[in-house]
Parts: sequence; C-alpha cells; structure tokens
Amino acid sequence: MRKTERYPVEGPNSLWQIYRTVSRWKGIRNFIFIQFCRYCPSLPLKNWIYRNILGMRVGKHAAFGLMAMVDVFFPERIRIGDNTVIGYNATILAHEYLVNEYRLGDVVIGSNVLIGANTTILPGVTIGDNAVVGAGAVVHKDVPAGAFVAGNPLRTIRPGQETDRDAGA
Repeated sequence: MRKTERYPVEGPNSLWQIYRTVSRWKGIRNFIFIQFCRYCPSLPLKNWIYRNILGMRVGKHAAFGLMAMVDVFFPERIRIGDNTVIGYNATILAHEYLVNEYRLGDVVIGSNVLIGANTTILPGVTIGDNAVVGAGAVVHKDVPAGAFVAGNPLRTIRPGQETDRDAGA
C-alpha cells in the first residue's frame, strides 16, 4: 500500500484548487528549472539544480535520462540514492490531484536502482536498493530491495534476495 496523506476538498475538483496548496510562484519556478533539466545533457548540472534549487535529495552519481520528469509541485518529497539511473521520459510523482481530494506522498528510490524508460512512479512509493523497474511500468506499490518488477499492473519478475548484510550477518 502506498503511503500518502489525503486531503479532502469541497467545491470544484482539487486540481482547480491547486494554488491553495502550493504557491503559483513555486510552480512556475519549478516548471522552468525542471523543463531545463529534462533537456540538459550535463548530469552534474541537473543534479545540482535538483538538490539546490528544487530541494530534492539526490545521491552521488545519480543519473536522470533525457526528458525524465520529476514532480513540479513537490520535488522536495523525492529522494534518490547513489548511483541510480532514472530512464528516458520516466515520471516521478509526489502528488495526485483527484476529484474530491488530493494526496501527497514521499517517493524514496534507493541506491544502485535502475528505473526503465517511460516508467511512472506514483506518490508514496519506496523502491529498495539494487532493484530494477522495467520500461513502461507503473509503480503503484513498494518494490523490495533487489527485486525486478515490470508492467502495468506491476508484476514481480524476480523477487528481491536477502543478502548477508540485510540479514544482519
């Protein structure tokens, strides 16, 4: 189950009320920087912007592929581990605006993770270290460390394997 905070709204759908939940200036600023990063060929520059302007926690040598899209309104709720690859045109969401409510949830992606191209990661999901998410997957639930998952709906191709370190040995 995803870990999200739920906020009910009254009146028009929650997307019409977005600027009650986030500053329009934050949205505009983040949109500009995220669009720049989507096409920027420099991985160190992208990571610097993600860390220092957007407030994301991005590990050493994390790599965001061309056109990867991070949450525009709540990027500070995204954490990426060391040496992780976010594939071409992948989307990482920390919010979802629905008809009668909106939801927020932290996204935690571990170290040495591969996120395939065109993957969508929903709010409130944790992806463990050394996991692989196949291209085009919709990640709507937690992925254990070392697992290989793919598809929509998300299926486990290979379960995570406990290591000596995980077992406390």
